[in-house]
Amino acid sequence: MRMYKYGRELDLLLLLTDNANHTVQDLADRLDVTRRTIYYYLEYFRDSGFEVVRSGNYYRLDRTSAFFKRLHENIALTTDEARYLHQLLGATEKNDYVAHNVRAKLERQFRLEDLSNPELQQRVDRNIRTLKQAMTEKKIVVLRGYSSPHSHTVADRYVEPFLLMNNGLDLRCHEIKTHTNKTYRLARMAEVEILDIEWLNEDKHKAVYTDLFMFSGEERMAVELRMGQLAHNLMLEEYPDSEACFTSADEGHWVFKTEVVSYLGITRFVLGLYEDIEVLGDEAFRRHMREQVERLSACQASQGG
Repeated sequence: MRMYKYGRELDLLLLLTDNANHTVQDLADRLDVTRRTIYYYLEYFRDSGFEVVRSGNYYRLDRTSAFFKRLHENIALTTDEARYLHQLLGATEKNDYVAHNVRAKLERQFRLEDLSNPELQQRVDRNIRTLKQAMTEKKIVVLRGYSSPHSHTVADRYVEPFLLMNNGLDLRCHEIKTHTNKTYRLARMAEVEILDIEWLNEDKHKAVYTDLFMFSGEERMAVELRMGQLAHNLMLEEYPDSEACFTSADEGHWVFKTEVVSYLGITRFVLGLYEDIEVLGDEAFRRHMREQVERLSACQASQGG
């Protein structure tokens, strides 16, 4: 009997995410249940962490709900994971057509280059050697004939290279023209030429950083929280890598310290468990959270009025 009920709930989940407008009566008719049962299911979804959105008489589920984010993180490949699989599949037999098709799909979806091409691999290896020399000598280089899929151009790029990333697939460097740090793909460089000019912007060299919540950037912001049992357990469940960020405070409480690139991810978590979390710092984050709470309170007051 319970399994049948779960089937109804899953059917309702699909209906509420199909980009169509559904009233309670419409949902009841589609699932062949009573309106009371639909209201029960909606309340169950809310208790389970879904954002149930009501617009007039219509209902839907917000796709930014924590459940959908966690589902995506659990089943989706990151770019680094796709590159790793792509390299492994490159070592299979040439007549392995399944491996060939999977590699082709990875190349299309993640815009990966096929480094099993001997000429391309030789060029990449040659450019890596040149870049390593340039980084050791702290010299500016020219990335000759760099092909950009974003701007659809092929041009020379004058840069200060300072970090090879992702097993030699990417180069982190400071571009002279734009005065910004960028990441370039080794396979898209026709040639690397070292200039007899030393770095001019070493103090601006910054590696890209990805925080616990999968936001990436150069600037980091400190966050410190005091969490109760519920918040502590949910953080570990949603973000297992956060374990190193915790220290025990007292019985039933932990102090959580980390650096983030954006406040978006941590703000969603704190607001969802506000009664079980105390914001300790830093001051910029404390100010940000006060503003978020004030904004939400103002929105609720206006809706209630």
